Amino acid sequence: MDTALEELATAHGVATWYRDAQRRRVDVDPDVVRRVLGLLGVSGDTPAQVADALAALRSPRIPDTVVLRQGQRREIRDLGVLTDEHGSEIPVHGALPAGLAPGWYSRRRGEEHTTVLVAPPTLPEPPRTWGWMLQLYALRSAGSWGMGDLADLREFIAWTATAHGSGAVLVNPLHAVTPTLPVQPSPYSPSSRRFVNPLYLRITDIGAYRCGEPGLRAEVDALWVDPQSERIDHDAVWQAKQAALELLWRAEGAPCPVMSEGSRHFATFCALAQRHGPRWSRWPSELRHPATASADPQRVAFHAWVQQRCDEQLAAVRDAAGGMSIGVVHDLAVGVDPEGADAWALQDVLATGVTVGAPPDTFNQQGQDWGLAPWRPDRLAATGYAAYRDMLRAVLAHADGLRIDHVAGLWRLWWVPPGASPAQGTYVYYKAEAMLAALALEAHRSGAVVIGEDLGTVEPEVTETLAAQRMLGCAVLWFARDEQAPGAPLLAPQRWPRCAAASISTHDLPTAVGFLRGEHVRARAELGLLNDEAAEWGRWAGERAELVSLLRAEGLLRAENTENEEEIVAAMHALLARTPCRLLLASPYDVVGEVRQPNLPGTVEEYPNWRLPLPVSLEQLRRDPRVGRVTAALRVRR
Repeated sequence: MDTALEELATAHGVATWYRDAQRRRVDVDPDVVRRVLGLLGVSGDTPAQVADALAALRSPRIPDTVVLRQGQRREIRDLGVLTDEHGSEIPVHGALPAGLAPGWYSRRRGEEHTTVLVAPPTLPEPPRTWGWMLQLYALRSAGSWGMGDLADLREFIAWTATAHGSGAVLVNPLHAVTPTLPVQPSPYSPSSRRFVNPLYLRITDIGAYRCGEPGLRAEVDALWVDPQSERIDHDAVWQAKQAALELLWRAEGAPCPVMSEGSRHFATFCALAQRHGPRWSRWPSELRHPATASADPQRVAFHAWVQQRCDEQLAAVRDAAGGMSIGVVHDLAVGVDPEGADAWALQDVLATGVTVGAPPDTFNQQGQDWGLAPWRPDRLAATGYAAYRDMLRAVLAHADGLRIDHVAGLWRLWWVPPGASPAQGTYVYYKAEAMLAALALEAHRSGAVVIGEDLGTVEPEVTETLAAQRMLGCAVLWFARDEQAPGAPLLAPQRWPRCAAASISTHDLPTAVGFLRGEHVRARAELGLLNDEAAEWGRWAGERAELVSLLRAEGLLRAENTENEEEIVAAMHALLARTPCRLLLASPYDVVGEVRQPNLPGTVEEYPNWRLPLPVSLEQLRRDPRVGRVTAALRVRR
């Protein structure tokens, strides 16, 4: 690659090479580098353009954002006066003082503006406990309307905290969808990460229903969706709940709530999407930006009122978790739908015309394109990370903990240019110091535990930094291996990392019984997602035998039970209990013997992703003896 182009790419955080999952160097095609630079507004198609862009970078300027950890002192040229979040001024002469309290500060002089972010040195160490990880939509009960809801979550938390002494419940992202049909089923492809998916509302818990006249309640009850279907029908659930919400909103007199700018933008987007369709890039030109858009005030008021009901029910969930050592942990998706509410409202700081994913690896041999719009690192820095901060605050408002999906995205994300395959992308780097400092500050203020999902192609720096910040990484049974030993054997439980949340699997990996039966190989082979099916079956047989051997060596599985799935699954959980990990997480999918995994990466409609309910109801789960066996194993070492 041309040296000048490489220098320009490096200056803008665009990778010209990377290391794959096997730590082998992979060089990026120069055309891909130029395309990604173009998406960042940098022209690098000709040598003259590259030279001009490099010259512009060398002009001296005060940084847009300065990051400090509490107790640090930093020299900075001509800073002037700082203003804190309350409007108080702090004179600064030559250096930022070490005594600044954690918080967000600003400095203006003429047209220049600098944000100063001061974060705590670390977070408090998370308590040592165990808990559950849930796909909430799958946790249905007799009171559900076709899918699990916030009342189911509240009841599950109260039950497991009282009956089993669990300390945490991690729930899939509850981010908002665009309120049109078809409904996006994936919780990891949200319209907005700042607002909540109303499909999770328990209609009969809303005040207007509980206080309503019998006739109104009967009209709402008639909309009920049977929760016993074999597939979760998100469209049917939304149609029923939207009709019920309309009835209840009108029964309250069609109120118009007081709205912040962010909530007004979100409600306006929802109203416009229902009128003009879900793709804002195809709306009339004057509606494509919130600064020039307007919508029917009544429809805006309705969507704002719905979000208020979501806030009320989320608050009730958190109250139910009040006695837990951690509480309810929310999941944060990597990015947003490029045609969704956040991409519309925050288009000045989000990258358009590009999606993010992952390069090829062992489990996803053709790479992944998640179809999500990422932050633009240059514009985040230029705006003092305000949009990122506000998004964190919105999710943490009802959370005792936060799991960051693909936490390596705070360092870098795999950008896939328009029309390219997932393998034809490259990494774009972010200011990890600032991204982590903002996360630490907002988690510190909320008293929240942070878990970073650091699986897959992740640089060692990511896991090491999480541990140093007292943020938990993730340890998954299928991946817990000694990479320094020949053949990378499974680690003995005593050698698992201490600063981690441990689990058997994740939503993107085979369930416990699915792994034991090779369901993940069968499903991918059937859909043509494997490069060498025979090799995959051979690898699975070896890994299954290796797992059984480890469980036997640890004295957790008797020789006569090596083909007994229930015994093996119980032994897997007992293995987790022997690790030093701070948090142990069990999944109902594993406990009740579900074979199919919730999501099969690399597929959209080819597999029923995010549509698979648990094979048992919440009421049946509470009576299932397998739950008691697993929770007893996890409790004994906590």
